[in-house]
Amino acid sequence: MTSTTSPRQLPLDLGHEPGYSRDDLIVSASNMAAVDIVDRWPEWIAPIVVLAGPTGSGKTHLAAIWKAEASAVVVDPRRIAAAAGEGGPFLIDDIGEGPVDEAGLFHLINNVRQSGSSLLMTSRKWPANWPVALPDLASRLKAATTVEIGEPDDVLLSGVLYKLFADRQIAVDPNVIGFLVSHIERSLSTANRIVERLDSVALERKSRITRALAASVVTAIDEGQAAFDL
Repeated sequence: MTSTTSPRQLPLDLGHEPGYSRDDLIVSASNMAAVDIVDRWPEWIAPIVVLAGPTGSGKTHLAAIWKAEASAVVVDPRRIAAAAGEGGPFLIDDIGEGPVDEAGLFHLINNVRQSGSSLLMTSRKWPANWPVALPDLASRLKAATTVEIGEPDDVLLSGVLYKLFADRQIAVDPNVIGFLVSHIERSLSTANRIVERLDSVALERKSRITRALAASVVTAIDEGQAAFDL
């Protein structure tokens, strides 16, 4: 018996990596203070700066911009002592969630202050909520400049969605963007996941990305479905 079902087009993984350059950065009220302090380096008031914000708020993007501008040394938060002898500036991304090399961080901060270098750290928590027991380190962290990044507002989330689609050479109607802004989790990581999934499903169905398709993808993701019945 011959099947009349048309074969599905399997989407290729073309490796759409997010752009982390300064030109890729979209600025809005939710991240303006953090962008400002990154742009003001090396004219920082204090040599230690912490960018604190929720997952997907853009901390890694800002850290990547600063790393490129400062030619910073990337330091593992669990093995900070390994950076001893490096000249800096230094970047520690995503610190404070798990164990911290407290002695290593204390000495690194002292080294930065004494040498006139800089240290940028990103975290999902404010330094006061890091698992730090060393009193001298806690004191040093209180003196750091901490800048909060809020969850993406409508302006930032819309801009990010347009850019993610444009990176894939996909033109979408404003009503699709408006729907997504109103219905997805307010994080940049979620926006990237939604755009990737919409691109994949549209390729399989050989269809445009419409509001209806966006609604079906968002619903399926909310319900934890790994695949669609096409």
